[in-house]
Amino acid sequence: MGDSRRNAPTSSSTSSRPRAGALLERLPSAPGFWRSPVRGVPFTAVLGLVLLAGITLLFVTGMLSYAAYNPDLNPVNDKTPDKGLLGFYLFPWPTSPHWLYRLTQGLHVTVGIVLVPVLLAKLWSVVPRLFTLPPARSPAHALERISLLLLVGGALFEFVTGLLNIQLEYLFPGSFYPLHFYGAWVFFAAFLAHAGLRVPQAVRVLRTGGLDGPVPDDALESPAPAPPSLSRRGALALVGAGSLVLLVTSAGRSFDGPLRRLAALTPHGAAEPGSGPNGFQINKTAAAVGITTAETGKGWWLTVSGPAGDLRFSRAQLLAMEQHSAALPIACVEGWSTSDQWWRGVRLSDLAALAGYPDRPPGVLVESLQRSGAFRRAALRDNQVRDPRSLLALEVNGEDLSPDHGYPARVIVPAAPGVLNTKWVSRLTFGDL
Repeated sequence: MGDSRRNAPTSSSTSSRPRAGALLERLPSAPGFWRSPVRGVPFTAVLGLVLLAGITLLFVTGMLSYAAYNPDLNPVNDKTPDKGLLGFYLFPWPTSPHWLYRLTQGLHVTVGIVLVPVLLAKLWSVVPRLFTLPPARSPAHALERISLLLLVGGALFEFVTGLLNIQLEYLFPGSFYPLHFYGAWVFFAAFLAHAGLRVPQAVRVLRTGGLDGPVPDDALESPAPAPPSLSRRGALALVGAGSLVLLVTSAGRSFDGPLRRLAALTPHGAAEPGSGPNGFQINKTAAAVGITTAETGKGWWLTVSGPAGDLRFSRAQLLAMEQHSAALPIACVEGWSTSDQWWRGVRLSDLAALAGYPDRPPGVLVESLQRSGAFRRAALRDNQVRDPRSLLALEVNGEDLSPDHGYPARVIVPAAPGVLNTKWVSRLTFGDL
């Protein structure tokens, strides 16, 4: 009798097993934990193919945006000095067409915003895979899991830093430029690895079964799905509607008219700075960067340096020189841009000739009265100086520049990022950069 008691299971040991099993079923690693009937390879495949096209476009336009800064020209332009081989794509940025940067950066930011609902839906759809056990069943499976973790982390990092930059909210440590640049390379490498593993399956699924067709061994589908409240097609329509709302409330900042007033998301939903010839968008006011009327008044001089030495010109003397006009937009890294504004002033090539370069002028280092900020100095290439539309602008749309638009003089160059169109110019140094 003693042996039978000793070998018989106790009530506590038998009851602990169901409790342990019930606990395991409540963990995210349990197949029945995720019960949405929307999840599945077909739903994820559609989102993945949209992201494949969209993120490839984001990467290409992002690299073009970085090249537009001509970071290999001069250290003042390069915000990622240790980029090494990652700078292989760099090339002299052209000045034509004059709307080139407006197009590429506008696409980069707008597509990035529009893809946010798609990205969130995609991450939601693959959440079960993040908790599957064992973590790796084979080397190929381990590679897929690593690429998935890097992909999720990189996507969140890139989209969050990009959206914060659009809103001019720099809550992250360090400079936006290197963080976003290196994060893009990490993310895109993981993206390519994951796409190489998953795109063939996604295409095969959509060719055979479509959204509603069966998929063998679909690890994303719940073995015990909850009653459906939304079909997969309805879920995709909801994601598309979210992207459409973001498109309407962001893309307008690159256009004139009613659509521009709907663009509440880029940046801060700020209103235009007044009306009249100077009534078009800016990022930073003169007061915000510490520019005072004492610095820009009658005591202001422009210093032009080159082989001819240091030459000083007052605003009145610059106005007495031959004046030229150019219709050019302002396009900013945050994704907003203006329509073509009529700028009038002295050609940079004419100032280069006065500095001692009458033929084929070289690049120029532009310095602002602004005492702090990443681009208070900027370098321009020789092709930018030689373009007849590149001006030291004194007027815009038939009126003197306002203080917020760079009075007494600013640079305006076709196809250049807005930060290279330096405001409140105090010095131009022509020569090899």
